[in-house]
Amino acid sequence: MARLFARDRATSRDEALVRSLYEEHGRALLAYATRLTGDRAAAEDVVQETLVRAWRHADKLLSREGSVRAWLFTVARNLVVDKIRAKAARPAEVAESPVSTAVAGDHAQRVVDSMSVLAAIEGLSEDHRKVLVEIYFRDRSVAETAQELGIAPGTVKSRSHYALQALRTAMTGRRAKLEGTPA
Repeated sequence: MARLFARDRATSRDEALVRSLYEEHGRALLAYATRLTGDRAAAEDVVQETLVRAWRHADKLLSREGSVRAWLFTVARNLVVDKIRAKAARPAEVAESPVSTAVAGDHAQRVVDSMSVLAAIEGLSEDHRKVLVEIYFRDRSVAETAQELGIAPGTVKSRSHYALQALRTAMTGRRAKLEGTPA
């Protein structure tokens, strides 16, 4: 029982020591740690850890010769240096970019669109279909298409115009039908 009371007295004595150290040296220690770290929150952590170490080594701190303040500042500096070294030993952290990489799109819609276009092209007259195939699929000019089909260039232009118009009307009708809206 006597040991228990002795331990309680020692604990309260150590806590009183830490409290008095903070009251006497806390502001200067915080200013020093802030100057070393450049960050108030990090400096507060350093001061807290310094005082915890003072509490753990209270018996040595009281029995040693020299300045208690110098010991506290040395501990604080060592803590900052240790944090810097630990940070340098780790690979640099890379922030996750807010933009995620694009997921490869599902090509199903492109297949459906291709099938719709092919069906619409098949619905055109043969003359219109031939002109569109030559100009858009075989990448021929109006003159080359006219020569290939044996018709005048003006006829090629006219047929391509009306073919595209019919194709647009057919595609609008298909889209409306798929979406369930009136064309």
